[in-house]
Amino acid sequence: MTERHDVVIVGGGLVGASLAIALDRQGLDVGLVEATPAGQMPAVFDQRNLSLAAATVNALTVLGVMQQLRAPTGPIRRIHISRQGDFGRVQLDAVDYGREAFGQVVVARDFGEALEARLDQLARLTRYRPARFVGFAPGDAGSRVLRIADAGGERELRASLVVAADGTRSTVRDALGIEVEEHDYLQTLFVARVRATRAPDGTAYERFGDAGPTALLPRGDRQWGVVHGVARAEADEVAALGEAAWLARLQREAGWRIGRLVGSGERSGYPIVRVVAQRIVAERAVVLGNAAQTIHPIGAQGFNLGLRDALTLAEEIARSDDPGDAGSLAAYATRRHEDRERTLAFSDGLARLTANPSPLLKPLRSLGLMAVDAHASLQSFLVGGAMGFRGDVPALCRGESA
Repeated sequence: MTERHDVVIVGGGLVGASLAIALDRQGLDVGLVEATPAGQMPAVFDQRNLSLAAATVNALTVLGVMQQLRAPTGPIRRIHISRQGDFGRVQLDAVDYGREAFGQVVVARDFGEALEARLDQLARLTRYRPARFVGFAPGDAGSRVLRIADAGGERELRASLVVAADGTRSTVRDALGIEVEEHDYLQTLFVARVRATRAPDGTAYERFGDAGPTALLPRGDRQWGVVHGVARAEADEVAALGEAAWLARLQREAGWRIGRLVGSGERSGYPIVRVVAQRIVAERAVVLGNAAQTIHPIGAQGFNLGLRDALTLAEEIARSDDPGDAGSLAAYATRRHEDRERTLAFSDGLARLTANPSPLLKPLRSLGLMAVDAHASLQSFLVGGAMGFRGDVPALCRGESA
């Protein structure tokens, strides 16, 4: 027996779940294929610290997700950017742009629980879990048929549109024959929460170094979220450090702007590889989120970009009687082009430039930092991207209900 849905989303992580909520508001019949059993959280919902841009916060509030958060968020009211050994720095303050905050810091685990609570409220959503995508089966001109496997064996789902939101190593993207471009930064990012003698005051610090960035993010629990990049060759050594040595390393890299680091929670390491799909639409199919582009987390653009993918897709679906209409998908790809390309270029360029140890680049980087700090137009460009207002912005990101 083949079950029919308007849209089937493969992947129940940050972006896939958010899209399911957005489509439910439109009255669509959605199937969500998830690898994780009921009662468990996907691995992505760990102790990572998510920097939600202002546009993302707007959208998630309209979607009813932010209201489900049980733990306090940490507002980012100021951003301080610098690089070890270089002159100059950039300081940005939200009040200068008529904003209370550039965004909010949310612990991924807390955010996952809020998404789960909101998904439980959806009456039209069908969740297949635990289940995995197996492949596509022959269908008709008006639909896609996909095979999934669960505890009961294999079954077929038919949908007007299939959405691949199944992460960096997307099996749906592979089945669609969409090629990717990869670049290994040879970096590993460690994430943790730390306590310091100074409590968060709304300032986020980003400190660049030869091996990658070190960021200190103001959490809502009076602790700091840390993101620390190291050369891949050093990753095992850093993972094995005791707490005192780990804190000493962070103190050396980040400086004393938040006082002395006095404690750290568990830390996790993630190899950083850029994976970009060469196209984001296929016949009655879309790839989005990390399946479309997994980028360097420098500047905290990844999930924010993926959510804008999802919300733009939801807008195009709302404009057509057929969710998988070729014209709608072409319009979606066109609308996402500017934001996607500019964000990819910004993320990759910043990662390569700031981590390049060449002494020839030092004066150029210093001049660049000083120029951005001194010129309002350059700051506005940086702030617009940081807050998620780049390119064709979805209505929900502007805080509009439709």
